[in-house]
Amino acid sequence: MCILQGTDWMGSLASEYKAKVNKEGRPAEYKEAENSLWSYNKLINPKFFKESRPHLKVIATVLQAIFEHRIIKFPGDNEWRIIAAETKDGLDRSETEYTACRCLAIDIPPRHGKSYNLSQFCDWVYGKDQNQRIIAVTYNEILAGRFSVNVRDGIEATKADKSFTVFNDIFPDVHIKYGDSAKQMWSLEGQFFNYLGTGFGGTITGVGCSIGIIDDPVKNHIEAFNDDFLDAQYQWYTDTFLSRLEEDAIQIINMTRWNSRDLVGRVLSDEDGGDWYVLKMKACIDEQTKEMLCPELFSWNSYIKKKVKMSLAIFMANYQQDPVDLVNALYKDFKEYDSLPMDGEGNLLLEAVKSYCDTADTGSDFLCHIVYGVYNMEAYVLDIIYTDEDMSVTEHKVAASLYHNRVSWADIESNNGGLGFARAVARILMEEFGSNFTHIETFFQSANKEARIKSNATWVQEHIYYPRNWKNRWNDYYMAMKSYQAKGNNKHDDAPDCTTGICEKMGQSADDWLY
Repeated sequence: MCILQGTDWMGSLASEYKAKVNKEGRPAEYKEAENSLWSYNKLINPKFFKESRPHLKVIATVLQAIFEHRIIKFPGDNEWRIIAAETKDGLDRSETEYTACRCLAIDIPPRHGKSYNLSQFCDWVYGKDQNQRIIAVTYNEILAGRFSVNVRDGIEATKADKSFTVFNDIFPDVHIKYGDSAKQMWSLEGQFFNYLGTGFGGTITGVGCSIGIIDDPVKNHIEAFNDDFLDAQYQWYTDTFLSRLEEDAIQIINMTRWNSRDLVGRVLSDEDGGDWYVLKMKACIDEQTKEMLCPELFSWNSYIKKKVKMSLAIFMANYQQDPVDLVNALYKDFKEYDSLPMDGEGNLLLEAVKSYCDTADTGSDFLCHIVYGVYNMEAYVLDIIYTDEDMSVTEHKVAASLYHNRVSWADIESNNGGLGFARAVARILMEEFGSNFTHIETFFQSANKEARIKSNATWVQEHIYYPRNWKNRWNDYYMAMKSYQAKGNNKHDDAPDCTTGICEKMGQSADDWLY
């Protein structure tokens, strides 16, 4: 046996024994803080993390639960549930199947401690597992540096007073690697890489993470209303940020909601939207009773003063987590169906299958084509094409949709090239599909577009039914309908315009009831 190996083994044993003695001699609250983020927070900063601020405990509880795989869904569940650690241990030992959530969206008013809670979470995670690698993305490099320093300084904090508790009191064996404590990228002792902080849109190539955090990516309402800005953010998120996430990594997006097309709105509306657990809190729980989320941090009087001075839409977004465009959205709700109308023997009861198509007016507009079934004066949406692709592409897509959905009557607006488009669709149906089943009717739409949309909005919401998964199947159309503003400028109106056409063609337009 090599003497050197034996010496290393004895030294390691001595170190483990010393660490064990040190841990066993610590106060009980230190041991509790090892296993509870909320207890850890209270020990580190008892003046801020208080039992009288229960929303902070909720944030800590949810953060710990997602880290420990305790936000779960059983087969058939529609909603996530948080289970106790003991229950989770029992599930792991059983054959019960479940899915653990790895995506968390935090929508909480400003100045309520959500970012501070996140930095505390990072420290606590490193105390629990030094193998964790975190990438934290904030609005810009300055804020990224500030967030990084808060996490790093929490671990490096020196105990100068016996009455204070620092990180190393609870996790005595965890330290920043000597000489590797740069402001925005650093490691723990024994590790190659643990933390990277960067501004949104920055470079994060060359490293991966087990926890990816995005903190308040939108600065103000000007950016929140800028479609190009929001599109660029989402593209960076999908093309860059997601590529840095390792298998089974945690995603956390922490932000004030501004717009249904902001980052949280996008991830919740895409095909993986159901993967997200949303922690949403409003500054005012009940205006009638003046109940506030945390009166110590934001009182009723402060709430009222800000509400009077601020734009109502901006105020509602910041403090009540109601996205600006949803506050002023024309359409508040939509009907959905799980199955089409059928008789007792399972036969479809649709009286006709029709379609309405509005071709793109300009190069920046969208073609919108909707196939719908008619039953009992109600419209059941069967297929949607909503795209800004060239007409040479959409002609074939619309023809295929008419053929495969067995559309008997197709209305196509003849405005702005629509007549030529309709002729091309008819030709493709005959030449490529060998079908003349669909009657194509062209017409000129001369009525004011905005007036038509607004006057028929109620009928659209009450009598047009979408399949339950429509927001995933036709996401761009869904977002266009949800975000269309009752007042103010709308970049695109093609989706509401075409949808209003269904109402008109079914003879239910508001104009039909005017004497």
